[in-house]
Amino acid sequence: MTTVAEQIEACLKEALPIEAFELRDDSHLHAGHTGNRGGGHYRVLVVSRAFAKVGRLQHQRMVKQPLADWFADNRIHALSIRALTPEEYRNEQ
Repeated sequence: MTTVAEQIEACLKEALPIEAFELRDDSHLHAGHTGNRGGGHYRVLVVSRAFAKVGRLQHQRMVKQPLADWFADNRIHALSIRALTPEEYRNEQ
């Protein structure tokens, strides 16, 4: 059985050429808060050359779009996204 993190990573890797991926599950910090009808709260770091030459908003869309079904069926309630090009990622190290 695969973990949620592995499933989300696999979904994104089908859509994007990912060079680095990190996922943190923050669901336990939001249990019972108003508006949460289930689904997890996650933070992801996605590093992909596909983000080159497109704006930051498009980076976010490129990560969220493959996960649309996850949002629609409440597997994901909230997703914090850091989407970087490989160059941006190297410069942070």
